[in-house]
Amino acid sequence: MRKVRLGKTELSVSQIGFGGIPIQRLDEEGAVAVVKRCLDLGIDFLDTANAYTTSEERIGKAIAGRREGLVIATKSLSRKPEGVEKHLKQSLERLGVEYIDLYQFHGVSDDNTLQAVLAPDGLLAVVEKARDAGLVKHIGITSHQIDVARKAVMSGRFETIMFPFNFVTSEAADELLPLCRRYDVGFIAMKPLAGGMIPNVQLAIKYFLQFPDVVILCGTERTSEVDEIVHIAETYEGLSAAELEEMHRLKRELGSRFCHRCDYCQPCKEGIAISTVMVFPSLLRRSRPENIFFGPWGQIMEKAAGCAQCGECEQRCPYQLPIREMIAEHVSLFRKAKEEYLKQESASKG
Repeated sequence: MRKVRLGKTELSVSQIGFGGIPIQRLDEEGAVAVVKRCLDLGIDFLDTANAYTTSEERIGKAIAGRREGLVIATKSLSRKPEGVEKHLKQSLERLGVEYIDLYQFHGVSDDNTLQAVLAPDGLLAVVEKARDAGLVKHIGITSHQIDVARKAVMSGRFETIMFPFNFVTSEAADELLPLCRRYDVGFIAMKPLAGGMIPNVQLAIKYFLQFPDVVILCGTERTSEVDEIVHIAETYEGLSAAELEEMHRLKRELGSRFCHRCDYCQPCKEGIAISTVMVFPSLLRRSRPENIFFGPWGQIMEKAAGCAQCGECEQRCPYQLPIREMIAEHVSLFRKAKEEYLKQESASKG
């Protein structure tokens, strides 16, 4: 497995990393088996989050007795210092570790949140204190918004950044990666399959292997998927002309329906969380049904049904997406999927 130097952390990690979202959908035995398969094949960078329900606990069970040599990354979505402190404590307990190699601020995608992190008595101060106490080794940030990501990198306060990166959208490769190289900030790529929109796994992974300083997070639900991805990485010899043409074709095809989650469409006068609604099909594939239908995501989707069809979001969207049409499609998908889930639950209780 090719190794990547993770910026100024000086950590050397496998270029293929494990993303801990999908194992939430599995039972404990299946989830642990997937993580152990990753370890067996040389994947030593494991990323999860406090918000990923059972993910941390299952990774903790999988790495028990195998902690040495692994780089464990997790995150907090809290926007309050006491919340970050609570999440860090929980993560240490769930993972069963004495320290976390990389602790990240989760989903920082607007200036106000970034400032809350960077404030003298803010969120970063909590994690820096934990680092001084030996509970955290390195500090990073994750974002979906390119302007905020650039500011985070240039602040000099973070050792890594996690950002969506795939061949459908080029802003990460064209803008953010060169900046990370300049500031020696490690780059962790999420959404390599564009939230499931890219159907060709081999093509998606091979695209990343052109970048020797990028860690690719791959979320898998089956040991066979781990085997496939590792095989692609280990046999990579470059991209053929036919593969490059297929990438360009898919980019042209998918680009007209791909939400970059930049949130330039906001604010919505109806209070709709547009970017979350736009990626609902991906959330449905990757998350536990009860979280999708009855938690905060379910509330967001129900609220989206109240779209006034004013079109102001489409006027602001720099990618000219048919937002109103996509919201209607995704609300319909949500309601049909929820109805089917409730039928199955009712039948199982018989």
